[in-house]
Amino acid sequence: MTLHEDYRLVEGPPDVESYLTLRERSGLTPRAREQAAPALAGGWAACHVVGPGDRPVGMGRLIGDGGWYFHVVDMAVLPEHQRRGIGDAVLTWLLDRIEALAPPGAYVSLMADEPGRRLYERHGFRATAPRSVGMAIPVGGRVVDLSVTR
Repeated sequence: MTLHEDYRLVEGPPDVESYLTLRERSGLTPRAREQAAPALAGGWAACHVVGPGDRPVGMGRLIGDGGWYFHVVDMAVLPEHQRRGIGDAVLTWLLDRIEALAPPGAYVSLMADEPGRRLYERHGFRATAPRSVGMAIPVGGRVVDLSVTR
């Protein structure tokens, strides 16, 4: 995937401040600085895209064990830079990284919010339900069953 000349893909994550801004402005759940710094340091691979003024406008990261399990996280593009191939370029770079460095048979997963599903499907991702479904629990909080009505 070739980016327009106004954009440049950079290996590695953006700085913490840019990471927090990209998450919030692109519609991802905002995170605290105390979460961002270790998250960026602890990833398996990451890249970001800088645009005019050398400011980060998009990003993506991989977390994983480096052997067979990888999870795509933090896919984000600022709204005013969407629909310009940035998400495609970031996801292509991440998947190429796995292809080049991981042993054969790697498993790549992600959680797909509605806005990104078409991008992920174009790259070969498919829903795993009903065979398996994603599950989550917030640390420091109790899971509330929202399906129960009173």
